[in-house]
Amino acid sequence: MTTPAAVNSPYGSLYVVATPIGNLDDISTRALNVLRSVALIAAEDTRHSARLMQHFGIGTPLAACHEHNERDQGSRFIERLLAGDDVALISDAGTPLISDPGYHLVRQARAAGVRVVPVPGASALIAALSAAGLPSDRFIFEGFLPAKAVGRRARLEQVKEEPRTLIFYEAPHRILECLQDMQAVFGAERPALLAREITKTFETLKGLPLAELAAWVGADSNQQRGECVVLVAGWQAPEGDEAISAEALRVLDLLLAELPLKRAAALAAEITGVRKNLLYQAALERQKEV
Repeated sequence: MTTPAAVNSPYGSLYVVATPIGNLDDISTRALNVLRSVALIAAEDTRHSARLMQHFGIGTPLAACHEHNERDQGSRFIERLLAGDDVALISDAGTPLISDPGYHLVRQARAAGVRVVPVPGASALIAALSAAGLPSDRFIFEGFLPAKAVGRRARLEQVKEEPRTLIFYEAPHRILECLQDMQAVFGAERPALLAREITKTFETLKGLPLAELAAWVGADSNQQRGECVVLVAGWQAPEGDEAISAEALRVLDLLLAELPLKRAAALAAEITGVRKNLLYQAALERQKEV
């Protein structure tokens, strides 16, 4: 299929096509037209995508393009594109490249001078954000957190004072541990929302403070199944007399590593000008987290 911008190019176009994340009615007319018109579909899992193609009566050939072969096999798709064939890139669900394969193929295509065309559609993170009731003017997408608890908490610590709404993907068998770690790092009262099985039969969107959300998931094993998106409200700095700057906390942490708690808080107060009782309470909280 051709477009005005591609008429004078001898190369084909690479179409990055979003597919449904659950409800098949969410596929766009444009996506269906592209998938029927291209010479080849590069799919994350050809067996999974074959069912989607069969449902819509699409007979376009499929070829695997997943995280294990994308770097090595990408050249075969580039060869087809340079020969003038149009190729569509799809993932198992949603928008390709968003915590899915495709980045290396898109980069190779652009480097080769091939036109890359987005065909937008379903995206779990945007769908969840649109219905979460959390600030959506500024947000940060962190994808999947590390599978091991130590790595997961370390990553969470890095975004603990991030003011934008935080969005994460998580595997169902780790969702409870993930929420518990978020509670420990972000605090029990931080607002959050679990969006599970979006657009599917058992779609659930539950918003609660982190401690209550973790308890709710822990009490119901059904909430530990399916595709999960977790949204957490961004950090809000304390105001007025209750404010402790990041620099004051850094000084406090350095002193706590060398001195008893009470002495560290007193010395930090002298250095930073922050009230001693606020730093003392902060020191107590930090020791609880260790």
